[in-house]
Amino acid sequence: MSPIIRVLLASVLLVLLAAAPSIEGSSTGKQNQATTGCTCHSNGANGITANHNFPTSYTPGSVYSITIDATGGTQAFVGGFSLQVDKGSFSNAGTLVQFAGLSATHSGSGALSWTMDWTAPSSGSGSVNMALAVLQANGNSQNSGDTWDTTSATIIESITPNQPPSASNLMILPGGDTPVDEEIMFSYIFDDADGDSEVDSQIRWSKNGVVVPAYNDMQMLPATATSVGETWTVSVTPNDGKDLGATEICPDNAVIVDVDSDGDGTMDLDDAFPQDPSETTDTDSDGVGDNADVFPNDASETIDSDNDGTGDNGDAFPNDSSETMDSDMDGVGDNADVFPNDPSETTDTDSDGTGDNGDAFPSDSSETLDSDGDGVGNNADVFPQDATETIDSDSDGTGDNGDAFPQDATETLDSDMDGVGDNADAFPQDATETLDSDMDGVGDNADVFPQDATETLDSDMDEVGDNADAFPQDANETLDSDNDTVGDNADVFPQDANETLDSDNDTVGDNADVFPQDASETMDSDMDGVGDNADAFPQDATETMDSDMDGVGDNSDVFPQDATESLDSDNDSVGDNADAFPQDATESLDSDGDGTGDNAQLIAETLAAEQAAEDDAAQKQMMTILAVVGVLLIAGVGAVLFLRKRGNEDQDVPSKEFTHQAMPTQVQPAQQSYQQPVQQSYQQPVVQQPVVQQPVAVAEPTVLRQWTDEAGYTWRAMDDGTNFWWTGTEWQKR
Repeated sequence: MSPIIRVLLASVLLVLLAAAPSIEGSSTGKQNQATTGCTCHSNGANGITANHNFPTSYTPGSVYSITIDATGGTQAFVGGFSLQVDKGSFSNAGTLVQFAGLSATHSGSGALSWTMDWTAPSSGSGSVNMALAVLQANGNSQNSGDTWDTTSATIIESITPNQPPSASNLMILPGGDTPVDEEIMFSYIFDDADGDSEVDSQIRWSKNGVVVPAYNDMQMLPATATSVGETWTVSVTPNDGKDLGATEICPDNAVIVDVDSDGDGTMDLDDAFPQDPSETTDTDSDGVGDNADVFPNDASETIDSDNDGTGDNGDAFPNDSSETMDSDMDGVGDNADVFPNDPSETTDTDSDGTGDNGDAFPSDSSETLDSDGDGVGNNADVFPQDATETIDSDSDGTGDNGDAFPQDATETLDSDMDGVGDNADAFPQDATETLDSDMDGVGDNADVFPQDATETLDSDMDEVGDNADAFPQDANETLDSDNDTVGDNADVFPQDANETLDSDNDTVGDNADVFPQDASETMDSDMDGVGDNADAFPQDATETMDSDMDGVGDNSDVFPQDATESLDSDNDSVGDNADAFPQDATESLDSDGDGTGDNAQLIAETLAAEQAAEDDAAQKQMMTILAVVGVLLIAGVGAVLFLRKRGNEDQDVPSKEFTHQAMPTQVQPAQQSYQQPVQQSYQQPVVQQPVVQQPVAVAEPTVLRQWTDEAGYTWRAMDDGTNFWWTGTEWQKR
């Protein structure tokens, strides 16, 4: 290979290495992207299929272990995913997995498979919708060369059929012959395979084979429900609140039989008093047995306590044999009652014809009535209908008891008890006031301004009435000229309703002052939190300082302390002004000003030196061969001299030209120049024929440069223009 070609290949290799992007995988993930897919990435030809192991149906509340991955593609690069569900919850995040509510995604790019737990929702939630997007990226920090796929699924709720309940061990207690006066209890065992509780099981009692609805669902049949000679049976239909079980009939029954409860020899059905051994009959059906009834044939009477021949029920005085009647029902027998037909009277002590009960003065024959109940008879009472009064000394129509001024006919009331009659009192209901000099409705005692009808109060005691005082509760203020609710004394701007304070004393009110505590600042035009006076860029919210005074703000200036530099387009830490190659991160210097960077120049010159050494050795070997051939074949001397001259011309090309010359359109291999004379020297006569190039052994490429990128991958640039990266077990060609 000629030196020119080698230099050109080396230059191309350096350009490829400079253009090769670094590997930097995204590690933030992306939530809630499952339905639309990874649309920020191209979808390459090596397609993948998103996979998951979500169940087709779920049991409410169950926890499922979920695995997300993909098949297809190369499976050799970094990946990511976005997963969404509309019910349930995520937990137990696996490696490089993060959650946000009902969304899950990757938290780093170093995996192609992810795991987590999903807890199914509660019973009755219905179907769950799941959406998934899976990405396989080639790690080139671009959106090209990637591949992704989306899928979705509907997970239905698994509903277990209900098992109807059952009833067993049915019993009636007592069973068989049951006394008529006893309750009957029904018992059974409720069982439900699903563990459901019993809800409103149906119990049906039957009398002589006929259901009696009045006792439905009662486990205890009352004694009052049964009669002698009846046969009672019972059945149950169990209920778990969802389904009814099979109806079960109790094998027991209860036969109701008669008894002799009091043991008097008469059965209860024939005994009027089954619980009383001393009685069996009640002829007059008055509830009292004939043995104890003085009047066995009179249902209205049973006893005659005073033995006067009148039963106690008909005797008004059953324990007084001298009395039997009380016509007026006043509790006094007719024999002793002065007024036997007047229940309100029985005696008349003063014999005035009015009974003592109706006579207000039963011992005074001159008085009988006291209408107002004041203890003074109507005949002597000036106010017989008024219990509070009897005398009117000043004859003003108001009794002395109710007259505050019983000797003054012009006054009767003193409502506020201030010693001034209501007629003369301006405030008859207020004991603290009697006069209102300014007629403002406020008494002179309470009126701070008794001669001024426009004012009554001075709450803050500043000698300005509350009506005229803008701040009636503040003794320090009376006026508010600008009506901003801040008094003129405390208002730094008493004529400006928009301002009251100037905290930093810069003559700009706090409301208009963006920096009310800083006297050196009042405005922040770009709203960046730095005042215009201190802001080098008051109209630019992204900049505040220009440390090197180069007109470029520190935030935008890659070199904020260097006034000669502000940009570093290729991020090689050398400013564009000083960088001979501002768009090439692999070069910054061109010491000889030839347009080729020093790094590429060094590689090219190294390759040229190696080639020159190889050519020199080949030349020496060829000269030896030519010397031998020259002795044997004098006729070939001219040809040999010609070839040596061409070889010397090739060697005279300056090494500097390897990086400046363009690739020639056609270069003859050096082997062909030396082979033709050799063939001519051994073959006579010489016939000019095209020389067939013999295969030349290709040398293994050598390493030009090795480095490790920001993602931790190790790379090699070879002298044949190829790149390799270390997989961990071998070097793989890129």
